[in-house]
Amino acid sequence: MSGRVLIVDDDPDTRTLLSAALTEQGLEVLDASDASSALVQLETQPFSLVLTDVHIAGMSGIELCTQIRDGHPATPVIVMTGQAKMQTAVEALRAGAHDFLTKPVDVPHLLHRVDGALRYAELETEIRRLHRVLDRSEPTPMIGESPSLRRVQSLIARVADSDVPVLVTGESGVGKELVARELHRLSANAEGPFVALNCAAVPIQLLESQLFGHVRGAFTDARRARDGLFVRANGGSLFLDEIGELPLEVQPKLLRAVQERKVRPVGSDKLVSFDARIITATNLDLEAEVEEQRFREDLFYRINVVNIHVPPLRARRTDILLLAQHFLDRISARHGKPVKRIAANVAEKLLPYDWPGNVRELENCMERAVALARYDEITVADLPDKLRHCVGGELVIAAEDLDELPTLAALEERYIRRVLRAVKGNKTQAAQILGLARRTLYRRLERLEDQDQDQDPTEDDSL
Repeated sequence: MSGRVLIVDDDPDTRTLLSAALTEQGLEVLDASDASSALVQLETQPFSLVLTDVHIAGMSGIELCTQIRDGHPATPVIVMTGQAKMQTAVEALRAGAHDFLTKPVDVPHLLHRVDGALRYAELETEIRRLHRVLDRSEPTPMIGESPSLRRVQSLIARVADSDVPVLVTGESGVGKELVARELHRLSANAEGPFVALNCAAVPIQLLESQLFGHVRGAFTDARRARDGLFVRANGGSLFLDEIGELPLEVQPKLLRAVQERKVRPVGSDKLVSFDARIITATNLDLEAEVEEQRFREDLFYRINVVNIHVPPLRARRTDILLLAQHFLDRISARHGKPVKRIAANVAEKLLPYDWPGNVRELENCMERAVALARYDEITVADLPDKLRHCVGGELVIAAEDLDELPTLAALEERYIRRVLRAVKGNKTQAAQILGLARRTLYRRLERLEDQDQDQDPTEDDSL
């Protein structure tokens, strides 16, 4: 046998006897005299099996079994009791116990039951692993052939095998989580869990508990101990979306966790180690957030070892129809509708549209179109109003006097301003779209600001 077993019993002689018998079989054995210390040990290290008496201090062995089932469902529990009552056995099994034994324990019989429980745990682990493999067997592909997307795909392939922290940036809806999942799928930890958290969606009062875990009684509603996401992601990847929304008071603790690869659960004085790759994402300009002192500079440099910027859909228009057809095939199959094609006049509407919601907006558009489609192809009538009325594809230069065309420098200035408006002032994203280094963009913006001081503020600078 192999594995780590926790014995919970208030009788020291029983703990000694069982520990000696299990140690002889090659098992690592730890013990606890009460439920509280048992739960602490369960939070700090993994166990292959728990052996617990029914009558222990702090709570009954049945209650402890329930807590272990909820917090550590992969760990089987064998309940022992000195009173062989059918009611107690039924309660133990209902609480999630793997097996039930009566005292005094017959050692050969115990070893047989322990061996069976350990084999059961191994099978459960293998089944979960196979489920993860099946879930990854048909991953959502990163659809597209544009040069900008190929650069993203190339960078993912180059850094996937490394465990360095990766920061994924880009506008909302571009597919930042898809990049994170692809990094995980191609990594050495692909068989481990992929754990995701949207930092903006969790109230600050619960955020620390979600990230780092807590012990029983750490706060009012902490009726049982729980692992945090760092520990749950052990052996896999932890994806923290909207990292720019992380409250300042939590940022030092996150920095310490990323640096030391250890977390301290809320209410505990012990550190718990973890081994997980950290992937973060944001649609904010974190450098600007650092400058405004809304994000810690040391944390920014710690998570931004490798930056993967996902371009907006308007910057890779050659991918729009490929994505649209991909969504059409997937959605029509899911709804059982024979919609197979996109009409040519629909393509003419999709291509010039700027897609402020990016890939997510395109997917929603195709979902609506399939739902409304009456034929085997999507028609303009199936599109949302804003797309039906979309015109253009040509770059229009606005000038009050059509006989007076702008200079190339003026046209460049207007385009820079338009891109900045489109990305809501995010200079990092603007530099990516414009194909400029960030410092180069800063210098050009400084020149534009100098020009603005001498310009009529009502002058039209639109495209």
